[in-house]
Amino acid sequence: MSPFYPLSDRARHSPPTTTEPYAWLASSLETIHQANWYRSVQPLDSLPGCIVQSQGQSWINFASNDYLGLAGDPRLIAAAIAATRAWGTGSTGSRLLTGHRPLHRQLEEAIAQLKQTEDALVFSSGYLANLGAIAAVVGKRDLILSDRYNHSSLKNGAILSGATIQEYQHLDLADLTLQLQQHRQHYRRCLIVTDSVFSMDGDVCPLPQLLDLATEYNSMLLIDEAHATGVFGESGAGCAEYFNCTGKPMIQVGTLSKALGSLGGYVAGSAPLIDFLRNRAPSWIYTTALTPADTAAALAAVEICRREPQRRQQLWQNVAQFKHLLATQLPQAVLLPSDSPILCLQLANPAQALQVGHLLKQAGIFAPAIRPPTVTTSRIRISLMATHTSEQLQQLVDALQSMEIYS
Repeated sequence: MSPFYPLSDRARHSPPTTTEPYAWLASSLETIHQANWYRSVQPLDSLPGCIVQSQGQSWINFASNDYLGLAGDPRLIAAAIAATRAWGTGSTGSRLLTGHRPLHRQLEEAIAQLKQTEDALVFSSGYLANLGAIAAVVGKRDLILSDRYNHSSLKNGAILSGATIQEYQHLDLADLTLQLQQHRQHYRRCLIVTDSVFSMDGDVCPLPQLLDLATEYNSMLLIDEAHATGVFGESGAGCAEYFNCTGKPMIQVGTLSKALGSLGGYVAGSAPLIDFLRNRAPSWIYTTALTPADTAAALAAVEICRREPQRRQQLWQNVAQFKHLLATQLPQAVLLPSDSPILCLQLANPAQALQVGHLLKQAGIFAPAIRPPTVTTSRIRISLMATHTSEQLQQLVDALQSMEIYS
């Protein structure tokens, strides 16, 4: 056994060998570049829509979460302008101090009506809604069971809560059941956490079975309806409506920034849950309230979502048509399983995904390469909108057919 020699006071307090504490950044960025993981922003110079412009060029946009095509709708723009004139550009404080406006409560009531829950609470982003809700309802004596592919906001909310976290295999009810059997009895509370529609794969959680397990094991269930709100269900209320689970006990989180074309997030559920979150959710209590413009735009979008189901119907027609085009004209393409407007073409590695994304841009199509560490396998993520035309869907398939990897 080697003898132990205590460090001298001088050695113990010696500074690091480098004199530049930020020198590691350059080498870390170089590693990101070498792995083909480097990312940069793409500036757009136009209104949101199925056609976007940047630096004098136009692309068909298959990279947007604006599923119903509402982000550039004149009615949302008019609502935002009117609210800005009435209430100003910012809320100026948290809702509990000076930030609350009548519009905020109107939006919460509209969301609760859409989701058919007792109440709802609006946050300044969907990310903050997940952080606040999870951190409020569980703590250090509790257990979180989280789908392995959950969104970053769900995972970070779990970490922030201080609860014990166990991940179960993606959409694997058997693995979730086993973990409930092994761990549930050792904790005060248990929260099962999942996306309802998974943003990078497009597949959908088995909500009825998750609710059954939550009931059997005396657990809470939180679903993130970010990519389901406005898209799934007869009225656009999300997967809870789609699976006929409306009214069942669960915590429903969602965003106002995707199909609803604005900004912000919400939690919908029972009246006691929402009242509790007003008093305990740190990302609601200590954050400036959503701006009047964003709030009014989202309120207009919820109304349009309810009154114009034809937008949703057209979106699903586009999904069916695009899948048919791929199956009949490009059968060699590997399409990941999806039951949503998010359709992903799997590719061999990050370099190939970047190449396909680049070739698509040259063909006038904007569809991003998604690579590790965001996902486990590289892909082109195609996000369909209600406003895409049949000709635009065909143009995307034609561009893919022309590539060497599919020849």
